[in-house]
Amino acid sequence: MNGGWPRHPLLHWPLAWPFVGLLALLLLGLIVFLQIGVLGYVYGKLGLDQGWILGLLAASILGSGVNLPVARLRSRRPLWPTRVVSVFGLRYVIPPVWVPQVTVIAVNVGGAIVPTALAAYLVVHDHLGPGTVLATGVVTLCVYLAARPVQGVGIVVPGLLPPLLAAAMALLVGDGPVPAVAYVAGVVGSLLGADLLHLRRLRDLGAPVASIGGAGTFDGIFLSGIVAVLIASL
Repeated sequence: MNGGWPRHPLLHWPLAWPFVGLLALLLLGLIVFLQIGVLGYVYGKLGLDQGWILGLLAASILGSGVNLPVARLRSRRPLWPTRVVSVFGLRYVIPPVWVPQVTVIAVNVGGAIVPTALAAYLVVHDHLGPGTVLATGVVTLCVYLAARPVQGVGIVVPGLLPPLLAAAMALLVGDGPVPAVAYVAGVVGSLLGADLLHLRRLRDLGAPVASIGGAGTFDGIFLSGIVAVLIASL
């Protein structure tokens, strides 16, 4: 007997859609508020004044949607992967077929250019020297060894590895203000180890566009510097 039960009686929104949309907007506003608060705290730890902080916040958030193409790379994408076919009990391996294409290399303003420019400023302003170079080199090497290319995703690195290494090295080298050293090592180490040194491996990922720092303020380059400063400031 069909008693007229709805298709999913236990899965439903208790509020009408206009109110659900309003709650979604409030949640988005909360996320943005928390992000701005964290970034403001970190930039303050780096010794920046209020004008610099507001400018960097605006450039980071607004620049997250801007990708600047800088190069083209000959690459290829798989038309179909390796397959195994069984015929009369025998197994035959059909090799993959690759189609040539061009991958556009782009740089995200908010996720790569802004943090890299800030790192360069800190090197000059805080007179960071050989110790910072050493810290950045260690982060670069470890990130490079840990990075893995993933089809359809890009170059993947364990999220906490760069900031933890950067913060630890900043505390060890004693080359200047610890937050500044951690930020530089985290940002530049991630940029070099995860992206620039793996550009050739993008050929086999099948992506028409590869954006360095493409996730904006949620990208590994950007977050490595931010989280490194937070850890180093504990």
